[in-house]
Amino acid sequence: MKKKIVLFAIICISIVFLINLNIHKDKSINNLNAYKPYQIMHAYGIDQLNVKGRNQKIAVIVPYGSSTIEKDLEIFNSQFNLEPANLKIFYPQGEAKTQNYSWALETSLDVEWIHALAPKASIFLIVAKSDSTSDLLSAIKYTTDMDVNIVSMSWAINEFNEETSYESYFKNKNITFIASAGDNSSGINWPAVSPNVLAVGGTTFSLDSKGNLISPETGWSESSGGISKYMPEPKYQIDYGINTNGYRAIPDVSFYADELKGVAVYCSPVYNNQTGWTTLAGTSLGAPSWAAFIALVNEENNTPITNIHDKLYKLAKNKEQYSINFRDITSGNTNLNNTNKGYDYVTGLGSPLENNLYKTLIENN
Repeated sequence: MKKKIVLFAIICISIVFLINLNIHKDKSINNLNAYKPYQIMHAYGIDQLNVKGRNQKIAVIVPYGSSTIEKDLEIFNSQFNLEPANLKIFYPQGEAKTQNYSWALETSLDVEWIHALAPKASIFLIVAKSDSTSDLLSAIKYTTDMDVNIVSMSWAINEFNEETSYESYFKNKNITFIASAGDNSSGINWPAVSPNVLAVGGTTFSLDSKGNLISPETGWSESSGGISKYMPEPKYQIDYGINTNGYRAIPDVSFYADELKGVAVYCSPVYNNQTGWTTLAGTSLGAPSWAAFIALVNEENNTPITNIHDKLYKLAKNKEQYSINFRDITSGNTNLNNTNKGYDYVTGLGSPLENNLYKTLIENN
Protein backbone atom coordinates (compact mmCIF):
# COMPACT_ATOMS: atom_id res chain seq x y z
CA MET A 1 0.00 0.00 0.00
CA LYS A 2 1.44 3.36 -0.99
CA LYS A 3 -0.42 6.46 0.13
CA LYS A 4 0.32 10.16 0.41
CA ILE A 5 1.40 11.09 3.93
CA VAL A 6 0.46 14.52 5.20
CA LEU A 7 2.47 16.44 7.76
CA PHE A 8 -0.35 17.88 9.86
CA ALA A 9 1.49 19.52 12.70
CA ILE A 10 2.98 22.03 10.31
CA ILE A 11 0.70 21.92 7.31
CA CYS A 12 0.41 25.68 7.72
CA ILE A 13 4.17 25.97 7.61
CA SER A 14 4.30 23.79 4.49
CA ILE A 15 2.01 26.28 2.79
CA VAL A 16 4.20 29.05 4.16
CA PHE A 17 7.17 27.49 2.37
CA LEU A 18 5.30 27.86 -0.91
CA ILE A 19 4.03 31.40 -0.43
CA ASN A 20 6.78 32.63 1.90
CA LEU A 21 4.49 34.07 4.56
CA ASN A 22 4.16 33.87 8.34
CA ILE A 23 7.24 31.79 9.04
CA HIS A 24 9.30 33.28 11.85
CA LYS A 25 12.73 31.87 12.50
CA ASP A 26 15.29 33.68 14.59
CA LYS A 27 18.49 32.81 16.40
CA SER A 28 17.07 34.59 19.47
CA ILE A 29 13.87 33.56 21.22
CA ASN A 30 13.42 37.15 22.39
CA ASN A 31 11.96 38.07 19.02
CA LEU A 32 9.62 35.08 18.90
CA ASN A 33 5.91 35.58 19.54
CA ALA A 34 5.05 32.08 20.72
CA TYR A 35 3.76 30.37 23.84
CA LYS A 36 6.36 28.89 26.18
CA PRO A 37 6.05 25.56 28.03
CA TYR A 38 5.14 27.14 31.37
CA GLN A 39 2.24 29.01 29.75
CA ILE A 40 0.75 25.89 28.16
CA MET A 41 1.31 23.93 31.39
CA HIS A 42 -0.59 26.54 33.38
CA ALA A 43 -3.41 26.79 30.83
CA TYR A 44 -4.17 23.07 31.21
CA GLY A 45 -3.37 22.66 34.91
CA ILE A 46 -0.25 20.57 34.35
CA ASP A 47 1.75 22.81 36.67
CA GLN A 48 -0.48 21.71 39.56
CA LEU A 49 0.70 18.10 39.29
CA ASN A 50 3.64 16.66 41.20
CA VAL A 51 4.59 14.04 38.63
CA LYS A 52 6.90 14.29 35.64
CA GLY A 53 6.53 10.96 33.87
CA ARG A 54 9.22 9.08 35.78
CA ASN A 55 9.86 5.52 34.51
CA GLN A 56 7.56 6.05 31.52
CA LYS A 57 8.51 5.40 27.90
CA ILE A 58 6.91 7.36 25.08
CA ALA A 59 7.52 6.44 21.45
CA VAL A 60 7.37 9.11 18.75
CA ILE A 61 7.04 7.78 15.21
CA VAL A 62 8.16 10.22 12.51
CA PRO A 63 9.56 9.95 8.96
CA TYR A 64 13.11 11.12 8.21
CA GLY A 65 13.70 12.55 11.70
CA SER A 66 16.29 15.26 12.28
CA SER A 67 20.06 14.89 12.31
CA THR A 68 20.29 17.69 14.89
CA ILE A 69 17.50 16.70 17.28
CA GLU A 70 19.81 15.91 20.21
CA LYS A 71 21.60 19.24 19.95
CA ASP A 72 18.34 21.13 19.37
CA LEU A 73 16.73 19.50 22.40
CA GLU A 74 19.66 20.58 24.57
CA ILE A 75 19.21 24.20 23.43
CA PHE A 76 15.46 24.01 24.08
CA ASN A 77 16.08 22.60 27.56
CA SER A 78 18.64 25.27 28.38
CA GLN A 79 16.29 28.06 27.33
CA PHE A 80 13.44 26.84 29.55
CA ASN A 81 15.53 25.48 32.44
CA LEU A 82 14.47 21.90 31.77
CA GLU A 83 16.44 18.92 33.00
CA PRO A 84 18.42 16.80 30.53
CA ALA A 85 16.27 14.47 28.47
CA ASN A 86 16.51 10.71 28.11
CA LEU A 87 16.20 10.47 24.32
CA LYS A 88 16.96 7.31 22.36
CA ILE A 89 16.80 7.19 18.57
CA PHE A 90 15.98 4.09 16.53
CA TYR A 91 16.08 3.53 12.76
CA PRO A 92 14.04 0.37 11.99
CA GLN A 93 14.84 0.48 8.25
CA GLY A 94 18.15 2.32 8.48
CA GLU A 95 18.72 6.07 8.34
CA ALA A 96 17.14 8.17 5.61
CA LYS A 97 19.55 9.18 2.85
CA THR A 98 18.32 12.77 2.78
CA GLN A 99 17.28 15.36 5.35
CA ASN A 100 13.70 16.60 5.05
CA TYR A 101 13.31 20.06 6.56
CA SER A 102 9.57 19.81 7.21
CA TRP A 103 9.92 16.51 9.04
CA ALA A 104 12.87 17.92 11.00
CA LEU A 105 10.50 20.62 12.26
CA GLU A 106 7.95 17.97 13.17
CA THR A 107 10.59 15.95 15.00
CA SER A 108 11.65 18.97 17.03
CA LEU A 109 8.06 19.86 17.93
CA ASP A 110 7.17 16.36 19.08
CA VAL A 111 10.31 15.59 21.05
CA GLU A 112 10.77 19.01 22.66
CA TRP A 113 7.18 19.34 23.82
CA ILE A 114 6.89 15.83 25.18
CA HIS A 115 9.98 16.55 27.23
CA ALA A 116 8.64 19.94 28.34
CA LEU A 117 5.40 18.43 29.65
CA ALA A 118 6.77 15.12 31.00
CA PRO A 119 10.48 15.80 31.60
CA LYS A 120 11.23 12.53 33.42
CA ALA A 121 9.76 10.33 30.69
CA SER A 122 12.07 8.49 28.32
CA ILE A 123 11.49 9.37 24.68
CA PHE A 124 12.03 6.70 22.03
CA LEU A 125 12.26 8.43 18.66
CA ILE A 126 11.37 5.87 15.99
CA VAL A 127 12.51 7.24 12.63
CA ALA A 128 10.91 5.76 9.52
CA LYS A 129 13.15 5.80 6.45
CA SER A 130 10.55 7.74 4.45
CA ASP A 131 6.99 9.02 4.66
CA SER A 132 5.62 6.11 2.63
CA THR A 133 2.82 4.24 4.34
CA SER A 134 4.73 0.96 4.17
CA ASP A 135 7.72 2.46 6.00
CA LEU A 136 5.47 3.98 8.65
CA LEU A 137 3.58 0.72 9.15
CA SER A 138 6.92 -1.01 9.56
CA ALA A 139 7.87 1.59 12.17
CA ILE A 140 4.60 1.02 14.03
CA LYS A 141 5.21 -2.73 14.08
CA TYR A 142 8.76 -2.15 15.32
CA THR A 143 7.46 0.13 18.07
CA THR A 144 4.80 -2.26 19.35
CA ASP A 145 7.49 -4.88 19.87
CA MET A 146 9.37 -2.47 22.17
CA ASP A 147 8.84 -1.83 25.86
CA VAL A 148 6.69 1.29 25.46
CA ASN A 149 3.16 2.10 26.62
CA ILE A 150 2.45 5.31 24.69
CA VAL A 151 2.86 6.05 20.98
CA SER A 152 2.55 9.53 19.46
CA MET A 153 1.94 9.91 15.70
CA SER A 154 1.88 13.39 14.16
CA TRP A 155 1.20 12.38 10.57
CA ALA A 156 -1.76 11.22 8.55
CA ILE A 157 -3.31 10.39 5.20
CA ASN A 158 -6.86 10.77 3.95
CA GLU A 159 -8.88 7.77 5.00
CA PHE A 160 -9.13 4.93 2.49
CA ASN A 161 -11.39 1.92 2.10
CA GLU A 162 -8.69 -0.60 3.12
CA GLU A 163 -7.99 1.14 6.45
CA THR A 164 -9.93 -1.40 8.52
CA SER A 165 -7.50 -4.12 7.45
CA TYR A 166 -4.68 -2.41 9.36
CA GLU A 167 -6.36 -2.41 12.77
CA SER A 168 -4.06 -5.16 14.02
CA TYR A 169 -1.27 -2.58 14.24
CA PHE A 170 -3.15 -0.71 16.98
CA LYS A 171 -4.66 -3.51 19.06
CA ASN A 172 -1.97 -3.86 21.73
CA LYS A 173 -4.06 -3.15 24.82
CA ASN A 174 -0.99 -2.17 26.84
CA ILE A 175 -0.24 0.74 24.50
CA THR A 176 -2.12 4.03 24.18
CA PHE A 177 -1.88 5.16 20.55
CA ILE A 178 -2.39 8.88 19.89
CA ALA A 179 -2.62 10.70 16.55
CA SER A 180 -3.38 14.15 15.18
CA ALA A 181 -6.87 14.52 13.72
CA GLY A 182 -5.63 16.88 11.00
CA ASP A 183 -5.34 20.53 10.01
CA ASN A 184 -7.40 20.69 6.84
CA SER A 185 -10.64 21.85 8.54
CA SER A 186 -12.61 18.89 7.21
CA GLY A 187 -12.14 15.32 6.20
CA ILE A 188 -11.22 12.14 8.04
CA ASN A 189 -7.65 11.00 8.38
CA TRP A 190 -5.88 7.76 9.20
CA PRO A 191 -4.49 6.60 11.63
CA ALA A 192 -6.54 8.98 13.82
CA VAL A 193 -9.74 7.36 12.52
CA SER A 194 -8.79 4.00 14.02
CA PRO A 195 -11.06 3.27 17.02
CA ASN A 196 -7.90 2.10 18.81
CA VAL A 197 -6.17 5.47 18.36
CA LEU A 198 -6.94 8.58 20.41
CA ALA A 199 -7.63 11.31 17.83
CA VAL A 200 -6.68 14.84 18.89
CA GLY A 201 -8.42 17.87 17.40
CA GLY A 202 -7.49 21.52 17.75
CA THR A 203 -8.47 24.61 19.73
CA THR A 204 -7.32 28.18 20.11
CA PHE A 205 -7.10 30.64 23.00
CA SER A 206 -5.23 33.70 24.21
CA LEU A 207 -3.00 33.51 27.30
CA ASP A 208 -1.33 36.14 29.41
CA SER A 209 2.38 35.94 30.22
CA LYS A 210 1.74 33.45 33.04
CA GLY A 211 -0.57 31.18 31.07
CA ASN A 212 -3.93 32.40 32.36
CA LEU A 213 -6.72 32.41 29.80
CA ILE A 214 -7.61 35.93 28.72
CA SER A 215 -10.07 34.67 26.12
CA PRO A 216 -12.14 31.46 26.15
CA GLU A 217 -10.77 28.32 24.54
CA THR A 218 -12.64 27.82 21.27
CA GLY A 219 -12.58 25.42 18.35
CA TRP A 220 -9.77 26.00 15.87
CA SER A 221 -11.00 26.77 12.37
CA GLU A 222 -8.58 24.29 10.73
CA SER A 223 -9.27 21.29 12.99
CA SER A 224 -10.27 18.18 11.05
CA GLY A 225 -13.16 15.97 12.04
CA GLY A 226 -16.37 14.26 11.06
CA ILE A 227 -17.71 10.78 10.41
CA SER A 228 -15.70 8.02 8.75
CA LYS A 229 -16.92 6.40 5.55
CA TYR A 230 -15.35 3.05 6.40
CA MET A 231 -14.50 2.58 10.08
CA PRO A 232 -17.35 1.09 12.16
CA GLU A 233 -18.57 3.04 15.17
CA PRO A 234 -16.81 1.80 18.32
CA LYS A 235 -18.81 0.76 21.37
CA TYR A 236 -17.58 3.69 23.45
CA GLN A 237 -19.15 6.13 20.98
CA ILE A 238 -22.34 4.06 20.73
CA ASP A 239 -22.65 4.11 24.53
CA TYR A 240 -21.99 7.84 24.64
CA GLY A 241 -24.77 8.47 22.13
CA ILE A 242 -23.11 10.09 19.12
CA ASN A 243 -25.41 9.89 16.11
CA THR A 244 -23.02 8.68 13.40
CA ASN A 245 -25.13 6.13 11.50
CA GLY A 246 -22.86 3.36 12.64
CA TYR A 247 -19.45 4.83 11.77
CA ARG A 248 -16.49 6.16 13.77
CA ALA A 249 -16.39 9.89 14.52
CA ILE A 250 -13.28 11.97 15.17
CA PRO A 251 -11.70 13.69 16.99
CA ASP A 252 -11.95 12.21 20.48
CA VAL A 253 -10.37 15.10 22.39
CA SER A 254 -8.54 18.33 21.65
CA PHE A 255 -5.61 20.58 22.56
CA TYR A 256 -4.27 24.00 21.58
CA ALA A 257 -3.34 24.10 17.87
CA ASP A 258 -3.54 27.63 16.47
CA GLU A 259 -0.50 28.48 14.32
CA LEU A 260 -1.25 32.23 14.47
CA LYS A 261 0.48 32.19 17.87
CA GLY A 262 1.88 28.69 18.15
CA VAL A 263 4.50 27.39 20.54
CA ALA A 264 8.26 27.86 20.68
CA VAL A 265 10.37 25.18 19.00
CA TYR A 266 14.11 25.06 18.32
CA CYS A 267 15.17 23.49 15.02
CA SER A 268 18.62 24.16 13.61
CA PRO A 269 18.41 22.77 10.05
CA VAL A 270 18.62 25.79 7.76
CA TYR A 271 15.66 27.09 5.79
CA ASN A 272 16.01 30.21 3.58
CA ASN A 273 19.35 30.91 5.27
CA GLN A 274 17.64 30.98 8.67
CA THR A 275 18.05 28.69 11.63
CA GLY A 276 16.99 28.52 15.25
CA TRP A 277 13.76 29.33 17.05
CA THR A 278 10.46 29.01 15.23
CA THR A 279 6.74 29.07 15.93
CA LEU A 280 4.81 25.86 15.27
CA ALA A 281 1.40 24.44 16.12
CA GLY A 282 -1.33 22.38 14.46
CA THR A 283 -3.20 19.40 15.81
CA SER A 284 -0.09 17.35 16.29
CA LEU A 285 1.03 19.61 19.08
CA GLY A 286 -1.89 17.84 20.73
CA ALA A 287 -0.63 14.33 19.96
CA PRO A 288 2.67 14.64 21.90
CA SER A 289 0.94 16.75 24.56
CA TRP A 290 -1.65 14.06 25.23
CA ALA A 291 1.14 11.47 25.15
CA ALA A 292 2.94 13.40 27.87
CA PHE A 293 -0.25 13.61 29.92
CA ILE A 294 -0.84 9.85 29.72
CA ALA A 295 2.75 9.38 30.92
CA LEU A 296 1.99 11.50 33.99
CA VAL A 297 -1.05 9.34 34.77
CA ASN A 298 0.91 6.14 34.23
CA GLU A 299 3.61 7.26 36.66
CA GLU A 300 1.12 7.63 39.49
CA ASN A 301 -0.69 4.40 38.56
CA ASN A 302 2.55 2.39 38.47
CA THR A 303 0.84 0.48 35.63
CA PRO A 304 -0.08 1.75 32.17
CA ILE A 305 -3.62 2.98 31.67
CA THR A 306 -5.62 0.84 29.26
CA ASN A 307 -8.80 1.42 27.25
CA ILE A 308 -8.39 5.19 27.39
CA HIS A 309 -11.34 5.77 25.05
CA ASP A 310 -13.73 3.84 27.28
CA LYS A 311 -12.66 5.82 30.32
CA LEU A 312 -12.85 9.24 28.68
CA TYR A 313 -16.24 8.72 27.03
CA LYS A 314 -17.70 7.22 30.20
CA LEU A 315 -16.52 10.23 32.21
CA ALA A 316 -17.90 12.63 29.64
CA LYS A 317 -21.33 11.01 29.70
CA ASN A 318 -21.66 11.93 33.39
CA LYS A 319 -22.46 15.66 33.41
CA GLU A 320 -20.87 16.31 36.79
CA GLN A 321 -17.71 14.39 35.95
CA TYR A 322 -17.58 16.03 32.53
CA SER A 323 -17.58 19.57 33.91
CA ILE A 324 -14.81 18.67 36.36
CA ASN A 325 -12.50 16.91 33.93
CA PHE A 326 -13.00 18.61 30.56
CA ARG A 327 -13.21 22.11 29.20
CA ASP A 328 -16.28 21.85 26.98
CA ILE A 329 -15.61 23.83 23.80
CA THR A 330 -18.89 25.39 22.66
CA SER A 331 -17.82 28.08 20.20
CA GLY A 332 -15.66 28.17 17.10
CA ASN A 333 -16.21 26.24 13.89
CA THR A 334 -14.62 24.98 10.69
CA ASN A 335 -15.93 25.26 7.15
CA LEU A 336 -17.98 22.08 7.70
CA ASN A 337 -18.35 21.49 11.44
CA ASN A 338 -19.54 23.47 14.44
CA THR A 339 -18.75 23.10 18.12
CA ASN A 340 -21.60 22.12 20.44
CA LYS A 341 -22.17 21.26 24.07
CA GLY A 342 -20.62 17.89 24.73
CA TYR A 343 -19.12 15.99 21.82
CA ASP A 344 -18.58 17.70 18.45
CA TYR A 345 -16.59 17.10 15.26
CA VAL A 346 -14.21 20.00 15.88
CA THR A 347 -12.94 19.30 19.40
CA GLY A 348 -14.35 15.90 20.33
CA LEU A 349 -15.12 15.75 24.04
CA GLY A 350 -13.13 18.94 24.58
CA SER A 351 -9.79 19.85 26.12
CA PRO A 352 -8.42 18.26 29.28
CA LEU A 353 -8.44 19.94 32.66
CA GLU A 354 -5.38 17.89 33.43
CA ASN A 355 -5.12 18.65 37.13
CA ASN A 356 -8.58 17.08 37.57
CA LEU A 357 -8.59 14.48 34.80
CA TYR A 358 -5.30 13.11 36.09
CA LYS A 359 -6.85 12.33 39.49
CA THR A 360 -10.05 10.94 38.01
CA LEU A 361 -8.26 8.55 35.66
CA ILE A 362 -6.14 7.24 38.52
CA GLU A 363 -9.19 6.70 40.71
CA ASN A 364 -11.03 4.86 37.94
CA ASN A 365 -8.16 2.78 36.56
